[in-house]
Amino acid sequence: MQGSVTPAPRGGSIWTALIGGIVGSLLTAGALVYVAPAYLAKKIVRQGMLADPQILPDTADALRDAQYLPVLDANRKAIETPFGTSWKGAEKPDVTLVEFFDYACPYCKASNPIVDRLLQEDKGLRVVYRELPILGPDSVTAARLSLAASKAGRFAKFHDTLWATGRPSPESNSVAAQAAAIPTQPPSDPEIEAELKRNFQLAGQLQATGTPLFVIGNRVMNTAVGYEGLKKSIEIARKRS
Repeated sequence: MQGSVTPAPRGGSIWTALIGGIVGSLLTAGALVYVAPAYLAKKIVRQGMLADPQILPDTADALRDAQYLPVLDANRKAIETPFGTSWKGAEKPDVTLVEFFDYACPYCKASNPIVDRLLQEDKGLRVVYRELPILGPDSVTAARLSLAASKAGRFAKFHDTLWATGRPSPESNSVAAQAAAIPTQPPSDPEIEAELKRNFQLAGQLQATGTPLFVIGNRVMNTAVGYEGLKKSIEIARKRS
């Protein structure tokens, strides 16, 4: 009678399974080494953006500031140095706000009391006003009269009176000129014409599309950004100085 043979234990299969499991784990771990950082980074960025939506506008602001920095570095003195007395605020400022403006621009008019409020609140702030008359002949006349008043040391009187009187016109320009005690017709003055030409050149380099155009530190804003926008930019400029 042929005896029955007891099957040998299949130890080889157990070892194969163990080795296969180990190799699979190592391959998975290796894959995670390459995949996980990208996946986790995206997840972290997404969670950060959801937790703080301000990240996006802050990033956009930083990119915009970097775009203008070469122009600002090359022209900062020309931009921040006022013509005559075309400035208000601190004699020795720690922050300078520059406004390119047109007396006929409604957004400039709306921004004017905001700028005055900032000057009252911030004793370390200087505002430099740069004429950029782009809205017609009466704007150009107002700009020339304003610069004449600036040379005479009475810019603020002309500036405040014209804003209070209304849009530039022969009548309102005359009222502001009389308030500043200057002739009601702009003089033929090479210095005034050179200043206007310089302002247009600077505005062009800053890619201006209209008025107002504000420059504060390394930030250029070609729009009426309101009180909070200007105040925030002043704070950023002060921290960088």
